[in-house]
Amino acid sequence: MGPHDHEPHHEDTSALLNWLRAAVLGANDGIVSVAGLVMGVAGATTDRHTIFIAGSAGLVAGALSMAAGEYVSVSTQRDTEEALLAKEAQELLDDPEDELAELAGIYRDKGLSDDLAIQVAEQLTAHDALAAHADAELNIDPDELTSPWQAASASLIAFTLGAALPLLTIMVFGPALRAWATVVAVAVALALTGFASARFAEADVRRAIIRNVVGGLLAMLVTYGIGSLVGANPG
Repeated sequence: MGPHDHEPHHEDTSALLNWLRAAVLGANDGIVSVAGLVMGVAGATTDRHTIFIAGSAGLVAGALSMAAGEYVSVSTQRDTEEALLAKEAQELLDDPEDELAELAGIYRDKGLSDDLAIQVAEQLTAHDALAAHADAELNIDPDELTSPWQAASASLIAFTLGAALPLLTIMVFGPALRAWATVVAVAVALALTGFASARFAEADVRRAIIRNVVGGLLAMLVTYGIGSLVGANPG
């Protein structure tokens, strides 16, 4: 008896899912933000050098901002988890009998009989009291805390790769085709990130793809329109 091989389990997948979440989010943000930026500049000017400078600045600034934001966010989450674990550990030292009764009550509320709930609580406490309480009360695995550096590095790399797509696309093509080529490339990329995010979350794939693509295209349309207006009226 044991876990089914085809089913994900927390201790095996939490770190991977944390990394993938940050990577997909970073790539998506990189695609949309830099695509909107270069399309806005392209709407104002056809100068390749100007577009490249703006897009490169947006890529670097966005990647660093994304990494810093993810690091701060995940660090806060980890600090909270560690504080909760420290509090739980202290409670186990101060009043182990009350904590045992609390753990048994949790399993009783889940449907176990009084005797079985007590047996389960006693055996789990004997094995690893802190892990048992952290899982039942806090939904935390002490051995699988979130990693801020992992999330930050994933966001940095993913944002850079995502942002590079619209920047390179708009630089490769000439003025007559660059806008349309960028729209097509971004739409395909956003469809892929939408598909990936939906699969990770086990959500509706079609809805995620449509939402992702429409949002990105709308952002490019708005920024291109603003750039065209500014370029037509530089004064």
